[in-house]
Amino acid sequence: MKNDYSCNNYLNLIDKNDSFSSTEVKKALNRITKAVNEREKIVICGSYDLDGITSVSLLMLILKYLNADVEYYIPDTLEKSDIFNCNVIENHITLLGASLIITVGCGINSVEEVELCRNLGIDVIITDYHKPKINIPNTIVINPNRKDGIYSFENFNAVGIVYKLSCAIAENYHMKCVEKYLDLVAIGIASSNVPLVGETLDMLEKGMSYMVNTNNHGIKAITKINNIKKIDFLTLKEICNIVMPKVNAVGRMDDARIVVELFTTSDSERAKRIAKYINKKKECELKKVIFHKKTYNY
Repeated sequence: MKNDYSCNNYLNLIDKNDSFSSTEVKKALNRITKAVNEREKIVICGSYDLDGITSVSLLMLILKYLNADVEYYIPDTLEKSDIFNCNVIENHITLLGASLIITVGCGINSVEEVELCRNLGIDVIITDYHKPKINIPNTIVINPNRKDGIYSFENFNAVGIVYKLSCAIAENYHMKCVEKYLDLVAIGIASSNVPLVGETLDMLEKGMSYMVNTNNHGIKAITKINNIKKIDFLTLKEICNIVMPKVNAVGRMDDARIVVELFTTSDSERAKRIAKYINKKKECELKKVIFHKKTYNY
């Protein structure tokens, strides 16, 4: 399938909501630029669902392209509190030597956590779509659902917000064709319950068109091994179901990090190995379900 969307045309489309050139986005861009240029350690903190995984993967790819010193944290247990919490900061993120934390799809109510980071000398940029409970943290906050109403469009999920931020980063560094990452955005959107309207629908549709001739080794591998030759919303949902991390018997999330590795690897052979591993686990899970149904007659 031919892709009719040029880089400049799409960036013009995506920029139609110029509220994302707000002061908060500019502050975030300035802090990220400083971290990239000075090789400060950046840690991306996200959720274990596909929206979080694609958000982390997208930002990892953008920052790695800029040769940033960047790592990520995704929990492997079902957190009872916000994913970005004091335990995570003290026992995980600080051990990575972070100077800057960027949250994706979490952190909007992390007032105490941001204060802890400040005391530890760590800056925080929060990107989130959840509605704040009372006060937002005293830091850079990019959230379309802020009560101060600085954004005119509210129907973004985590990966949509991260993509908008990525466009700003790309423009700042004169990166060409950032829209090639819309394949990841489409997966994140299809996996979530975000309303398919406005820019979110634009991203989904363009993302599906880019998936046809994707440069992402992980997406190539997972579609090839599952014999997915046509990309539409149904096959996109099928891809989501294949790579979606599962909760095991002791409440741990299997494979959230391995899916990030699938989406971010620059090695096509490694992508194939990961895709085969994910498929094998999927087959084992299906066999277990069939066994239990036969054994217990349900």
